Amino acid sequence: MKIIDKQEFDRQNVFGLGAENSAYARYFIGNSYLNPLTEAGKCAVFLANVTFEPGCRNNWHIHHAKSGGGQLLICTAGEGWYQEEGKPAVSLTPGTVITIPANVKHWHGAKKDSWFSHIAVEVPGEETANEWLEPVSADQYDGLE
Repeated sequence: MKIIDKQEFDRQNVFGLGAENSAYARYFIGNSYLNPLTEAGKCAVFLANVTFEPGCRNNWHIHHAKSGGGQLLICTAGEGWYQEEGKPAVSLTPGTVITIPANVKHWHGAKKDSWFSHIAVEVPGEETANEWLEPVSADQYDGLE
């Protein structure tokens, strides 16, 4: 369900907004928020609730790994998009789970007219590293329906 009203979104965003995602702001168009659900370094798997304001999306990026690695997205509130390079965009709604293999170029974010939240799960692997790439073009994003 699309949610443009922030108060309604806050009621449905059960894992919480968290703090402004300022450390990674340069890799996003629009504002995003990060609420860690596990403590990095103290837990084998890092989970965080990532919230995107309407129209916010991250740049194309790749989760590199020699083995294992990648990312899982568990959609929890609002509506968003996920796209792998060379494939059509996938509409994201609460309950959608996206499995992103290591070494696959992709992006994800909110729809133009909805707040969006997902839990991001960093899949453990060997020699993992994220590579941030170019922004998703306005033409490409604006063409999604």
